[in-house]
Amino acid sequence: MRSSPHRLRTVRALFGALLTTLATVAALLAATAPARADTVVCEQFGSTVIQGRYVVQNNRWGTSAPQCVTATDSGFRLTQADGSVPTNGAPKSYPSVFNGCHYTNCSPGTKLPAQISTISSAPSSISYGFVSGAVYNASYDIWLDPTPRTDGVNRTEIMIWFNRVGPIQPIGSQVGTASVGGRTWEVWTGSNGSNDVISFVAPSAVSSWSFDVMDFVDQTVARGMAQNNWYLTSVQAGFEPWQNGAGLAVNSFSSTVNTGGGDPGGPGGPAAACQVTYGTSVWQGGFTADVTVKNTGSAAVDGWRLGFTLPSGQRVTSAWNATLSGTSGAVTASPVAHNARIAAGGTQSFGFQGTYGGTFAKPAGFTLNGTACSVA
Repeated sequence: MRSSPHRLRTVRALFGALLTTLATVAALLAATAPARADTVVCEQFGSTVIQGRYVVQNNRWGTSAPQCVTATDSGFRLTQADGSVPTNGAPKSYPSVFNGCHYTNCSPGTKLPAQISTISSAPSSISYGFVSGAVYNASYDIWLDPTPRTDGVNRTEIMIWFNRVGPIQPIGSQVGTASVGGRTWEVWTGSNGSNDVISFVAPSAVSSWSFDVMDFVDQTVARGMAQNNWYLTSVQAGFEPWQNGAGLAVNSFSSTVNTGGGDPGGPGGPAAACQVTYGTSVWQGGFTADVTVKNTGSAAVDGWRLGFTLPSGQRVTSAWNATLSGTSGAVTASPVAHNARIAAGGTQSFGFQGTYGGTFAKPAGFTLNGTACSVA
């Protein structure tokens, strides 16, 4: 029997109403569905991966008191940090996020370890969340070693103290100040008994910053605490708490290592050979320096870095055709975009202006990517 048009219209209407109801229910379910839970890590050395490329670690090594970190999509927060330790000794722990390798735990897809001389840049960014009622530092760690080791303590640790709260201080003693990445830092050096430590301490809290890790590596090489044929093994950002610390957070973290620069003395690459001409124009209290770097080797040098130490009393005030890391003492000159390569037998030049006190003198020596140069 054929259905009447009225009955067909009624069926269609009921079917349409059912589809609308089902769509509404699906939307409500989607809206009320719980978000993906953050990962809580309470094991002493427990860890988890975020963003598919970084490792968040609890890393509680200086206390038996409970500690937990909660890994988020972009970083982590310290959700439990019981107990305290004396402020004149080591901290409780180092909850952190890292790119690279730490005690055989390597982050997915990392390029580290990488020989320093092959790294053209290592851009990074960090955003911290601070708390009151705790004693801690916000510490960014950069680890260097003569070998590409992934299984333990490295030879040199670079620490960047973005914030210092309470009666704590870096390892060793303060040896001066330095301008790195456009900021001024206290510089401390010492040893913790297992490795050398150089610390760059911000005079006031820095809650977020984007910078090039290699600026700090260059300073460390220029100060004789590492060499360019060493390896960068990991880049880490976190906190060292002495008392309490719950609520401290790395809101976001990024780390990239770009390789492909010159590799003096590295695998498959010849050692750099170089000659430096250092011409000056000097007047009372001031001077300019014109520096020419000649590659006397048989292979091009990419991403060059020229290290030298200014005599006491001298300070850089401006520069051209290069970026200078440091304004007094140990200085490293890095190329700008148009002069990053020194061809075999070729030269690159840059200059700077500065001030001085006492008797003027020239730097005693120069290194190109860690290799000593002759002086013309």
